[in-house]
Amino acid sequence: MKSLFDKVSRECSRAVTHNYSTSFSLASKMLGPSIRQDIHNIYGFVRFADEIVDTFHDYDKRDLLDRFEEDVKRAVDDKISLNPILNSFQETVNKYDITPDMYGAFIHSMRLDLDKSIYLTDEEYRNYIYGSADVVGLMSLKVFVKGDMEKYNDLKDDAMRLGSAFQKVNFLRDLKADLDTLERSYFPNTDLHDLSEEDKARLIQEIKEDFDAGLKGIQRLPIEAKLGVYTAYTYYRRLLTRLERTPSKEIRNARIRVPNYEKIFLLSKGYMAYKLNMI
Repeated sequence: MKSLFDKVSRECSRAVTHNYSTSFSLASKMLGPSIRQDIHNIYGFVRFADEIVDTFHDYDKRDLLDRFEEDVKRAVDDKISLNPILNSFQETVNKYDITPDMYGAFIHSMRLDLDKSIYLTDEEYRNYIYGSADVVGLMSLKVFVKGDMEKYNDLKDDAMRLGSAFQKVNFLRDLKADLDTLERSYFPNTDLHDLSEEDKARLIQEIKEDFDAGLKGIQRLPIEAKLGVYTAYTYYRRLLTRLERTPSKEIRNARIRVPNYEKIFLLSKGYMAYKLNMI
């Protein structure tokens, strides 16, 4: 029966979340049960599209992404897909009226990773981040507000700023892999091959401003979403602090991480703040 297939599909999306990202998996466990699965469903879609362009080097990435995009469209229209990740994704898309321009913008940014390696202008940079990160925040927000468009419109700018902050932190953390393996340079007007302390400080400040705006949105989220999103925020904020304290030359040549014991501390601290109504 279809219900069994849907159950298996959801389990696949949960497995993708747990296996690909310990930090995101930890944050998702702090979401309310009624929205947690839908966030797994979104993550599965995002992760698979990203994997195509970042890791499937021995295959025709363009063909895989074209087929994936077509499969997404058919899954949403038909309300079923034999790809369990897309079957669970379409369920969330149709449930919360996530519009094609959102997941289409994400695939567009993934397609840019096949064709474009250097971002020279602020406009190019912003457009890429909108598609690769901001729309993920907007799709998640659709789930968080459960169809309340007044609440969605009130929070969408802050959700986009938080998505931008997460993505920019990823850019800095993954600088070595992006430059040396994937040959990509996202930050415009910045010599990432010889990152200076001045440029690093400028980028850090830009990300802090995004985080500050994002936190204002977190504070106004529905109760079921607040702790989970705040957990992700505290992790990425701590990662930014570690990047800020790391000499620019080391950022260029290493991948900075937050140790697991520190993640547990941040989770405990965030939970206490949540219970004391301090978020």
